[in-house]
Amino acid sequence: MLITQEHREIYDGVKKFVLNELNPHIPQWEKDGIWPAREICKKMGRLGYLGINKPEDVGGLGLDYSYEVMFAQAMGNSICGSLPMAIGVITDMATPALARFGSKALKAEFLAPVIAGDMICSIAVSEASAGSDVAGIKTTAVKDGDDYIINGSKMWITNGTQADWACVLANTSEGKVHQNKSLIIVPLDAPGVTRNTKLDKLGMRASDTAMIFFDNVRVPRRNLVGQEGMGFMYQMMQFQEERLYGAASGIDGMTNLINETIDYTRQRQAFGGSILDNQYVHFRLAELKTEVESLRALVYDTTERYIGGREKLEDIAMLASMAKLKVGRVGREVTDSCLQFWGGQGFMWESNIARAYRDTRLVSIGGGADEIMLGIICKCMGTLPSKKANEARKAAQAAASDGKIAA
Repeated sequence: MLITQEHREIYDGVKKFVLNELNPHIPQWEKDGIWPAREICKKMGRLGYLGINKPEDVGGLGLDYSYEVMFAQAMGNSICGSLPMAIGVITDMATPALARFGSKALKAEFLAPVIAGDMICSIAVSEASAGSDVAGIKTTAVKDGDDYIINGSKMWITNGTQADWACVLANTSEGKVHQNKSLIIVPLDAPGVTRNTKLDKLGMRASDTAMIFFDNVRVPRRNLVGQEGMGFMYQMMQFQEERLYGAASGIDGMTNLINETIDYTRQRQAFGGSILDNQYVHFRLAELKTEVESLRALVYDTTERYIGGREKLEDIAMLASMAKLKVGRVGREVTDSCLQFWGGQGFMWESNIARAYRDTRLVSIGGGADEIMLGIICKCMGTLPSKKANEARKAAQAAASDGKIAA
């Protein structure tokens, strides 16, 4: 990916915003369990940061996704994972399908205010019994005249207590599970919406996460994003940008942790020398740095292919899934290894390394678990067992079980 002066200007501006407007307040926001979304988004909206790759006719900058990757990478300079995640929901998770497939009127009503920083949004896909299994959601949207009536619930919804609207995935028919879903923009102040439960999480403490219940919630059918029944496909497309954003936002954060650990272990003395003088320590840090640079190369290459438009959708899905898998696993390696080198100080709740250790664990779960990423990669590689092979394996397992019972 070619990094131009324009890319650097976006990166430098966003990094400066993170260091000056976010990081000084994060300890307090973590204590509060929530970030001031309206205040922060209004500032970011004025700077043009909430619509970098969104169309100009709704207030965006109209740039390609490589500039959004620079935005995501700069967001990784936050000393917590909460803010890159919460803001990324607004820029890269709840709005891509609306920007691409929404009607002009729908974008004017819901997307333009988000880009300006006047509205907060969330993505509502996961349910208590359907996290990574998107096809298994139970929430329904039944047509009634010019409206949909929505019933069901959504779980683990980032920005859920503050958002003005959510992009909700719901079943709009009784058809096949990959063809019966639609994305619908649901105002969260509508009668029948309940979102009083703010979840208490291991990490991402500065981000509010809610359970949302829909009890006969009536929304206009004009709030449908694109075509009815295409919601699953639209959501899979949204996931590609979500996963690229997540991978890009991990690069600087892990680099900073490694650099902080180098400084700390150089100063920390034990057994007559610095901790850094131990070959295992400086070799391990070299390995971790290599892994982070490998992630950077994968993210940049995937982005280049994505914006080039010459790659098959399946190839982009595979590469984005690889990047998502990589950032989760490398993040766990970096935070675990660095915390070990910090010793007791790394185990203190308020330390940056302890916070990163807690926050990073979510990356291998949210937005599609590692196992889902591996399944996508295997499917794209053509290595998943065939239907006949699966049936034969199940038959063999059944026969073996019967044999044990008979014995």
